[in-house]
Amino acid sequence: MFINLIEIYETLKKEYTIPEGWWPGENQFEIMLGALLTQNTNWNNVVKSLENIKNKNLLYPEKLYVLDIEELQKLIKPSGFFKVKAKYVKNLLEWFKKYDFSFEKLEKIDKITLRNELLSVKGIGKETADSILLYSLNKLSFVIDAYTKRMFSRLGLNIKSDYDAYQKFFEENLPENIMIYKNYHGLIVEHSKNICKKKPLCENCIFKDLCKYNKGA
Repeated sequence: MFINLIEIYETLKKEYTIPEGWWPGENQFEIMLGALLTQNTNWNNVVKSLENIKNKNLLYPEKLYVLDIEELQKLIKPSGFFKVKAKYVKNLLEWFKKYDFSFEKLEKIDKITLRNELLSVKGIGKETADSILLYSLNKLSFVIDAYTKRMFSRLGLNIKSDYDAYQKFFEENLPENIMIYKNYHGLIVEHSKNICKKKPLCENCIFKDLCKYNKGA
């Protein structure tokens, strides 16, 4: 089945109101850190962890780098798996230190190099790496998650159900526009949380006339 990504994007935009750029965060480092902490938890728990860090005036890569790991564990405990995630945060900061904790330096490096480096950091998978690249570093790297696969497989997208295949499809069929990339992923998340759930609310869906799942195909 042919999937027109731009038509779907425009339909989602009419249905949902999201902030431009979607991902919340006061600065690039908060977005980077949030992208890691959101692994295997909901965003509200991440917010609590980030607030703990802010309340201690520690939302700076240089400060978290030297912070005792046990103290870091306490601060990020609300986001779950806090002992493992504290190690992952330290791993990410060790990588970032090579660039003197400078986002300006990171932004001068090409996407492929950065992505490969991020994926070499223990604790950083494809979704986390692409979230950092897109939302923190403004690189054109479309984020794929379980919501994306569920929604588009139901719509009838017939491609291999793995991360790389989905990302390739989106990046080959979308204009190279950073805000479309950012907002599209956010709109998919909103639609999947509200309508295209594990048990979908098909009767209320803006795509019910298009969706193969709703038609019982």
